[in-house]
Amino acid sequence: MKKSILFVAALFLFTTTAFSQNVINLFNSANQFFTLMQEGKFPEAHNYFDESVKTKITQEALQKLWTDLNAKLGKADTFDAIQSKVQGEYFTVTVEGKFENGSQNFILGFNKAEKIVGLFLTPAQGAKAYLKPAYADTNLYAEKSVYLNTPGHQLAAIVTTPKNVKNFPVVVFVHGSGPGDMDETVGPNKPFKDIAAGLAAKGIGSVRYVKRTLVYPNDFAKVFTVKEEVLDDATAAIAMAKTVSGADQKNIYLFGHSLGGMLAPRIAALTPDLAGVILAAAPARKLTDIILDQNKYMFELSKDTTEANRKNLADAITQIEKSRITQLGAIKPDSIVLGLPAAYWSDLNNYDQVAAAKKMSKTRIFVVQGGNDFQIGQTDYNLWNEALGKKKNGRLKLYPELNHLFSPQTEKGSTAQYQVAVSVSETLINDIAAWIKAK
Repeated sequence: MKKSILFVAALFLFTTTAFSQNVINLFNSANQFFTLMQEGKFPEAHNYFDESVKTKITQEALQKLWTDLNAKLGKADTFDAIQSKVQGEYFTVTVEGKFENGSQNFILGFNKAEKIVGLFLTPAQGAKAYLKPAYADTNLYAEKSVYLNTPGHQLAAIVTTPKNVKNFPVVVFVHGSGPGDMDETVGPNKPFKDIAAGLAAKGIGSVRYVKRTLVYPNDFAKVFTVKEEVLDDATAAIAMAKTVSGADQKNIYLFGHSLGGMLAPRIAALTPDLAGVILAAAPARKLTDIILDQNKYMFELSKDTTEANRKNLADAITQIEKSRITQLGAIKPDSIVLGLPAAYWSDLNNYDQVAAAKKMSKTRIFVVQGGNDFQIGQTDYNLWNEALGKKKNGRLKLYPELNHLFSPQTEKGSTAQYQVAVSVSETLINDIAAWIKAK
């Protein structure tokens, strides 16, 4: 099977020219399908399938599948769409299923009409478990489940606090692109959970929360910008951090990963009393340029230089270039470009994160970048260094061996790395803790 060119932006897999529907809609459909299965509404669930496969996957077959799973794993608990991937003319969504007595992941195949054409159970023996980092000493900190509230929204969150420490700093974690849980889970990896544990063991608290796009996907079936996707919840989380018992209200930091790092200067402008921001694998260029680089990298990595694949790349580049929207003009705000509304691109393209960071004089800035990150490369780090390297409130560090999830790797590789459990670098965590405490 020929490899497809992917639009890989931050932690979000966009669509290709051959498959241009809204990824968030597919995540929503996948979750709704399993909700119906969980509720025993098999006729309604069956309607999610394309007509071409309904005779092969009957309502009775669905019901038997569910009965067998319940007998084996107990009552179903939660289902979350966690990954997406282009497979030629189709789009697959991986759904993580949690049951009373175990877990089972599923893969749903969607066609261009957003109808299910395949349902697969991933092999249980191949399930990869989260690897608890050696530096996560649970005797040194406590975690509390809370809710982050904004008008019309309630997001599950975790507040991590160090034990026997008074007046401690607090770090607020802000996700990359796309739907994400509070740990920013990718495969068996949980970078936010790792960093929160590592910092807590060193006397630093944190707040991490589920991203709104995961819990309220219907909100993103209409016009939206990064305000609704990121900014509103990030500012609310910063306000929450100030209320944490034992926290130093004047020592609140923001850790922005990928898109979150790109938006960190914008968030800091909304909350000027932040003590500092950590720009982790943060794009310094426009998102369009990042996606172009990623596609060219994936083309080279595929080693498929056939005319057909070259045409795929050329077609992909043509579609990507359409995202350079700065003024809507005659373009409708809800027109979809690379799976996102035109209004989203216009808003983001009129934002200059490097210029915004250069204007920050009181808030401390720490830029961290992995040398083995194929999603956000050293080109962006160099631009940050050029802009902030001589600023008194700025610090930058490149970690040659780390990837986009800040785990040590031997090469840049591909998204396959994300399916192997590797903890976030302890060196990185030590550096962040030292930088925070240095004030």
